[in-house]
Amino acid sequence: MKAEELRRLYIEFFKTRGHKEIPSASLIPENDPTVLFTTAGMHPLVPYLTGQQKHPMGNRLVNCQKCIRTQDIEEVGDESHTTFFEMLGNWSLGDYFKEEAIKMSWEFLTDEKWLALDKNKIAISIFKGDGDAPFDKESKDIWIRVGVCEDRIAALPKDKNWWGPAGNVGPCGPDTEMFFYVGSEEEPPPQSNPETDELNWLEIWNDVFMEYGKTSAGKYEPLKQKNVDTGLGLERVACVLQGKTDIYTIELFEPIIKKLEGLTGKSYETQDCKKSFRIIADHIRAATFILGDDKAIVPSNVDQGYVLRKYIRRIIRHGRIMGVNKKFCSELAEVVIGVMKDPWKELEKNKLFILSELSAEEDRFNKTITQGLKEFDKTVKGYEKAFEATGKKISIISGKHAFKLYDTYGFPLEMTDELAEEKGLEVDHKGFNKCFQEHQKKSRIGAEKKFKGGLEDDSEKVIRFHTATHLLHQALRIILGKHVQQRGSNITSERLRFDFSHPDKLSDMQIKKVEELVNTAIEKGMDVKRKEMTPAEAAKQEAIGLFGDRYGEKVTVYSIGDFSKEICAGPHVSNTKELGRFKITKEQSSSAGIRRIRAVLEGL
Repeated sequence: MKAEELRRLYIEFFKTRGHKEIPSASLIPENDPTVLFTTAGMHPLVPYLTGQQKHPMGNRLVNCQKCIRTQDIEEVGDESHTTFFEMLGNWSLGDYFKEEAIKMSWEFLTDEKWLALDKNKIAISIFKGDGDAPFDKESKDIWIRVGVCEDRIAALPKDKNWWGPAGNVGPCGPDTEMFFYVGSEEEPPPQSNPETDELNWLEIWNDVFMEYGKTSAGKYEPLKQKNVDTGLGLERVACVLQGKTDIYTIELFEPIIKKLEGLTGKSYETQDCKKSFRIIADHIRAATFILGDDKAIVPSNVDQGYVLRKYIRRIIRHGRIMGVNKKFCSELAEVVIGVMKDPWKELEKNKLFILSELSAEEDRFNKTITQGLKEFDKTVKGYEKAFEATGKKISIISGKHAFKLYDTYGFPLEMTDELAEEKGLEVDHKGFNKCFQEHQKKSRIGAEKKFKGGLEDDSEKVIRFHTATHLLHQALRIILGKHVQQRGSNITSERLRFDFSHPDKLSDMQIKKVEELVNTAIEKGMDVKRKEMTPAEAAKQEAIGLFGDRYGEKVTVYSIGDFSKEICAGPHVSNTKELGRFKITKEQSSSAGIRRIRAVLEGL
């Protein structure tokens, strides 16, 4: 079964069971500012999972969500890990729970009408319980009732079978995961399961049961609205259905691998080529989808742009390892677009932008490599001078110098290793790792400060700032023009940050006029009203939104008096008088064609 058919069957199965299909959200999350990318289908549903809102499409949902998980980047190179993937998911928002979710999962996997997987090759994991929550006996009993042998059920701890919360507080709960046997035996040995025989079982599906809420005091309390959030990895399950063990041999990757074989003159089946081929294939898919997203992310040294830059430079690095010394990222991206353009139409729409940005970043990296080589030679000459002065030969490049080449010039450690070997030197990997860990720690602390209280926090201050972004968005469109569209936001309890499409720096007069418009709207004391309607009705009423294919049958529209009307999940204040006085504190460039405003609400 090809991935396209799997994608279609999954949606069809759940639609026949009362689920409404919703479109994939952007790769840049709107409702969970604690992560850089959408890592699961639940991110766009945060307001509905927390019970803040009722979803306009109902309480049973299904979709295919494009996702990126950068925490797996070092694992890429083996047979099964990717950082970009498609996640098939179904949700119950306070409707069905464990019994029905597990039975539907089992039916879709094993019934002849659907995937018809061998029941004897499926194993299960469940939450074993700890001091915060009990053993999930209910899930175990349900699995046994549907026909899973008890020996195939593994009870695992929280780091394996517990989800969330997304931030410090919020919905969370145990999960149950489904695995398929990929070992060399024709049948799994007796008592083999994900706990006793982990390497031979591939995770393919995960049902999360959000039945607890973690409080600010660290306690886990039962939720009034219990949810189900599931995720099935399209690429992994397609690999299983095709009887393969290498995910990079399925039809979604095969054309990229073939192109790489043509560019390098080498075969993927050659063992020393596989790791680099896999890294390039995964990373070019991720880079293409990030660039193809309507949020207009470009390579940079911060946030999503930094990750994008890392992807592209790793592609170039591994291309060089394979003997490719010319620009080639755009050629590979064209292959990705050709393979993926039918389900993901934004790739074709943004094709010229994707290809031009990849080409420009390759030019930048080639220039950076030249500068980095000069820095490397400078470092080596410094060591040679120290030897002349002291008579003590230095044979190891310090971790600090190696990390500077990595952090400042984009040199992967293995590149520094190769250069050092040519000079008869070694690299202090232990020192490099220490510098790298310190860098990660600082980045995490910075991210925590930056995203403190983001939109998953429903405090009064955050809700006020969120409402103010609607007024700001409309004011910008009035002053600058209707080409202005939101391109991202981050809201804390101290300030709002709003990214929008506009080519030029705002003048002092324009900033003043925007502030005046927002404050006039606040002073009028306009009511904020919520209404559900079809996307066509929202468009007819000139509600702000990125229409096209991103919305389902119904959307939620928030109107602020006669000033603003925008598609949004909420939450918001009930009247603008609650906002205080709006003040822009900074206006700057975010990336090419994108401006960024920071603002506060005085008097809160």
